[in-house]
Amino acid sequence: MDAEDLSQLLYASSLSPELKKFRLHLVTWNVGTASPPKDAFHLMQLDIPIDMYVIGLQEVNCKIINLLADIVFDDSWSVFFMGVLSPLGYVKIASIRMQGLMLLVFAKLLHIPFIQNVRTNYTRTGLYGYWGNKGGVTVRMSIYGHMVCFMNCHLPAHMENANQRLDDFEKILEVQRFEGQYVPDILDHDVVFWFGDLNFRIADHGMHFVREAISKSQLSLLWEKDQLNLAKKKEGILQGFMEGPLLFKPTYKFDLHSDTYDTRRRKTLFGFNEKKRKPA
Repeated sequence: MDAEDLSQLLYASSLSPELKKFRLHLVTWNVGTASPPKDAFHLMQLDIPIDMYVIGLQEVNCKIINLLADIVFDDSWSVFFMGVLSPLGYVKIASIRMQGLMLLVFAKLLHIPFIQNVRTNYTRTGLYGYWGNKGGVTVRMSIYGHMVCFMNCHLPAHMENANQRLDDFEKILEVQRFEGQYVPDILDHDVVFWFGDLNFRIADHGMHFVREAISKSQLSLLWEKDQLNLAKKKEGILQGFMEGPLLFKPTYKFDLHSDTYDTRRRKTLFGFNEKKRKPA
């Protein structure tokens, strides 16, 4: 389903007129332990009227000294986004962090009376559920009477772990519960946004085929082998999720501060060069 079809579907749904006109800007970004950038104009699309910002980050620096500092002070990423959005009339209405996973929600002040029942939750899936380097953080709320849930996940990496990614996602859906009388389960909400560093890869095709398709802008050749698209055809738990057209190049993995795909030759333990990573 393309973006136009999705827009028409939502407009024809039972959503209230207020929510149909509600403009949401959602950001997902694996920051790779980096510090906040100097400018956020294009990232946040500050030249467009936005009602709510939802910002999901992965791999926020979570060294012990950083975590201890964040207990006493707001972390640098929260401070950064508050510094950008507060002068424009936005209020932070929710935040949750689990080690390197972070989820922030800001809304225009005029909407605050109509945003209620805000709850947060998290689920660890790293190291058999004992470590929070992987998992999901969630914020749910009622927006103009509609229950909406935002779920930021960081799932296991590597090509061969597609089933583990699906298992972890299913575990997050199963174990997360929200307090109160309103919609205790994630999938019972009116709308669920699932995003993050999901780590699904391009199956079957080799690195040279993938790079050639990217260079010729033949991205549709890669969609049919996208592990998430393949899973959606057979996994019942994914059937209700809709994704817009993939009109951007694969984002994994670029050289630092560039649009060039992985040119590094990583050294193994014994000094041998590993293969360069395939875009995904």
